Amino acid sequence: MKTDLPVRVPLHKPPLGILESVRTGRRNVLELIPDIATQVPILSGRTVKRWHMVMDPGALKRILKDNVDNYPKSVVTKLMLNPAIGDSLFIAEGAHWRWQRRAAAPVFSHRNVTALGAVMSAAADRATDRIAALPEQGDLYQEMVTATFEVISDVTFSGSKTFDRDATHKAIETYMAGVAKVSFLDIIGAPPWIPRPGRMFTRNVMGRMKAMADQTIDARRAAPKKDAPDLLDLLLTGEDPETKRQMTTEELRDNLLAFIVAGHETTALALAWALYLCAFDPAVQDKVRVEAETLLQGRTTTAADVPNLPYTRQVIDETLRLYPPAAFLSRTALGPDELCGREVRKGDTVILPIYALHRNALLWDNPDAFDPDRFADPKAIDRYANLPFGDGPRICIGASFAVQESVIILATLLSRFRFSLIDGRAPKPVMILTLRPEGGVWLKVEPIGKQALAA
Repeated sequence: MKTDLPVRVPLHKPPLGILESVRTGRRNVLELIPDIATQVPILSGRTVKRWHMVMDPGALKRILKDNVDNYPKSVVTKLMLNPAIGDSLFIAEGAHWRWQRRAAAPVFSHRNVTALGAVMSAAADRATDRIAALPEQGDLYQEMVTATFEVISDVTFSGSKTFDRDATHKAIETYMAGVAKVSFLDIIGAPPWIPRPGRMFTRNVMGRMKAMADQTIDARRAAPKKDAPDLLDLLLTGEDPETKRQMTTEELRDNLLAFIVAGHETTALALAWALYLCAFDPAVQDKVRVEAETLLQGRTTTAADVPNLPYTRQVIDETLRLYPPAAFLSRTALGPDELCGREVRKGDTVILPIYALHRNALLWDNPDAFDPDRFADPKAIDRYANLPFGDGPRICIGASFAVQESVIILATLLSRFRFSLIDGRAPKPVMILTLRPEGGVWLKVEPIGKQALAA
């Protein structure tokens, strides 16, 4: 294992005041986490509102599972996401969330996710062609964004003439860049009806995207059924098994847009960071390459191959530990509770700093190091010490989809290319809504010919 460490977020040591918190949050939300959060189970304080930062697995289990109804997603989270994905599965609460979850869960069954593997393999092939055309180096983050957006758009709106892939992609990028920054009004706990100016400018572009999605859904309803259904087809026929209720056009649209926003961004990040880490540690990269080539013999990875690529999966798991896309979550306590012996009052903000949890010295040996062997035996890891997809009833519904896609694309690419670092171009982990590599993931790319693979 390498003795040096991959890039990290500079966590602060002196306490931050309100104005400094605002400036820091707009630059990088993760820099709001104090360094001591990687060494203790819980922190509490007040920045206008009382808050608790929780890194203890037992307390996290209580928040996410045992007492989940007491900890809905925070107002700040909903303010950021609602303009794009409405009251969808991702941010809905209570009964409205439960029926949507019941209706959507079969869509992400093992059988359906496996059936979508062919789309992922095709995207891996197209990514291969694009990367092979690069002039010796390139931004692999952008390449992964392109690949995963192809996958999510092909499995949601495949063959839809009214769906403009490029326009949707641009709208999402505009939203992510402008809407998801922490506002001073968020920090001081201002009520949601007070407008956040930075989030008002994206309404027109999001409105156009939603109108286009509505047209696509209405057209699909009227179209004959296909032999190979995509996510939209599955959701159109899906229903709550208890009430038999089906989603309206608006509900379908908001959930599909949620899948698109979350589905491509998070998987692209996992892949980009994984490629960076494999370039950072050539020995790990070689081990993945040997595993992939031994199994694949030059062909593209398929969904059926995923269970037979355990080390590739370990690299994905370790990547998600070091750079979890959803690295900073927040909840609002609806009523009193106790976490790690600490009093929680109604209205307190409860922060789940997944980035700090995954690097907490009480839970992980050498926590900042890149070591895929940690996941050789997943059962040896405390379930609530590793939460890239959350847990409890609100665990990410697309987790198996994301892992399958990541393994298919990573194994395919590492069987065909060698990636190495470029001096002075290390990515900077910065979180606005997701943990992105600021400046991209620039790597040298060397194609591996069949003769070299055979040798």
